[in-house]
Amino acid sequence: MSRFIIVWSLLFFLGTSVVRAQVSPDCGNAVPICSNTPVNGGTTGFGIDDFDGAATSGCLEQTLSGAIESNSAWYRFRTGASGQLGFDIGIDTLEDWDFALYKSNDCNNLGEPIRCNFFDNQDENRFVGVGEDPTGDTENVQYEDWLEVTAGEDYYLMINNFSNNNSGFSIQFSGHIFVTNPYDALDCSIINNLLGPPQSVCEGDIVDLNATTSGATTYNWYVDTGSGLTQIAGEHDAVYRVDASATYRVEVVRPSETIISEVQVYFSERPVTGAVSDDASCSSLSVYDLSQKDVEALGGQSPDDFVVSYHASFPDATNGANALPKQYEVPTGSQTIYVRLTSVGNSKCFDVTEQFELVNLQTPDIDFPSEVFLCQSNTGVVIGPSSPNVNYSYFWSTGETTPNLTVSEAGEYKLTVTHTQSGLSCSRAQNVTVYISRPPQITGIEINDLQNDNTVTVLVDTSDDYEYRLDEGAYQTGNTFYQVSPGMHTVSVNDPKGCGAVSEQIVVVGFPKFFTPNGDGVNDIWGIFGVETLNSPSISIFDRMGKLLAQLEPSNPEWDGYWQGRPLPESDYWFKLTYVDARGQTVTAKYINNHFSLKR
Repeated sequence: MSRFIIVWSLLFFLGTSVVRAQVSPDCGNAVPICSNTPVNGGTTGFGIDDFDGAATSGCLEQTLSGAIESNSAWYRFRTGASGQLGFDIGIDTLEDWDFALYKSNDCNNLGEPIRCNFFDNQDENRFVGVGEDPTGDTENVQYEDWLEVTAGEDYYLMINNFSNNNSGFSIQFSGHIFVTNPYDALDCSIINNLLGPPQSVCEGDIVDLNATTSGATTYNWYVDTGSGLTQIAGEHDAVYRVDASATYRVEVVRPSETIISEVQVYFSERPVTGAVSDDASCSSLSVYDLSQKDVEALGGQSPDDFVVSYHASFPDATNGANALPKQYEVPTGSQTIYVRLTSVGNSKCFDVTEQFELVNLQTPDIDFPSEVFLCQSNTGVVIGPSSPNVNYSYFWSTGETTPNLTVSEAGEYKLTVTHTQSGLSCSRAQNVTVYISRPPQITGIEINDLQNDNTVTVLVDTSDDYEYRLDEGAYQTGNTFYQVSPGMHTVSVNDPKGCGAVSEQIVVVGFPKFFTPNGDGVNDIWGIFGVETLNSPSISIFDRMGKLLAQLEPSNPEWDGYWQGRPLPESDYWFKLTYVDARGQTVTAKYINNHFSLKR
């Protein structure tokens, strides 16, 4: 059972006279009020059509009944001071209530409403009204803008039920006008009931019902707590002090008449705010959810009976003004948040004794690599921040509490960095993935001696993402070099993960793939182009059996296809190129495709 059904079912059983006394379905009999009203027994029907068959009134439209009203209640009030005024209509979260406020003192000339709301309660809000939702819900579409009023203005408020449920409601006034004029913001002179308007008070309040009437000979007091009126024995004074929720009646006996007056008095429970602990809003989060402190503030009290709101100042908390949104954008630094715990049934019953510090705590920055490569030849690699912060604590998924960790196995490691201040903490975590890597190995170099556009392609043993360089040039991702000049070069392959590099010396030369020593003056001799770029080059030519046939030197760099004065037959021949390197050592050129053909 909801909080409203629990409370208002009691009031319903106070009797039909109570409901009629506190709720009127017609504007002409609007209930005059000058303070918060108790929760009532709901509405039944709309009496006469106060809009004379009109199709609309402001945001309100005709219902299936053919009238704008369906189950309506009318109230009237008059301002006693100037300033900002609003009101909160407390409702069951499962019910749909509309309202319209008219600035008028004549039910026959209401005009258009100055505030009006007809949104259904699909968001299950606790309140509808004018001003601000007391829960701090800034997204509540069932609230209209504040009123700016001056003293002596008359208003009619129609509250209309438009749902299958009808538990009732309460009205609680709000606004700065009650700060500047706490006792006369509303004019109570409009109340023509001897015992005054319905009273919604707090437990422990003193409520004196004053029926003083000139010429009275005696006073008889009655109480109805739900089982009908019962005379209070021995109570015959003009003033009767009450301390329990009920409907009270007085009979004022005069010689010529008996005056009867009734009033409903409802005592709301006074809340006691639980201790609320300090907390931190981490700088990595721009919004802090204040609602997470509700459980502490309620301290076991039911959230159906009390509303928790948060305020930036103690006066705001005391006045129930400027409630902070529950999704609060936290400013830099430390801030005191003041907690207000308010009775749902009566906003005058509240507690503002608790507060807490909300610190915008710096979340640790994580600036170390999330991928690290462990070289196959190394015994370990260090992971973690290069410059640890002495104010932070560190915890690895392996259990270590040092900022850095030396690992010797591939895998994923998680580091949680925590900043703690005054018992409050903010953390940030990062995973570090460690991969095994090893230096590259050159398995071959393909040299395509095209004379005009020599190319060199470097072959390695894996498909890892290595980078390649020719001589002292820049590294490149591709493994082929183009337009390589003849001569001696150095090719390098580097592991960008930091596991080393390997280099090889190569010789790029050009030579005919065949020659025809037949005396016609075309391709009659064979030789190597670019050999002059080498130091002390020597070329040895062999047949397929490995017999040395010729030795070419810089002074004699060409071969005519003869051996010991005799022409050699058509066949394939091989050569070996040697030269002196920078260290003065004679080396044999590698990776040359040293095969050519003799044709006749």
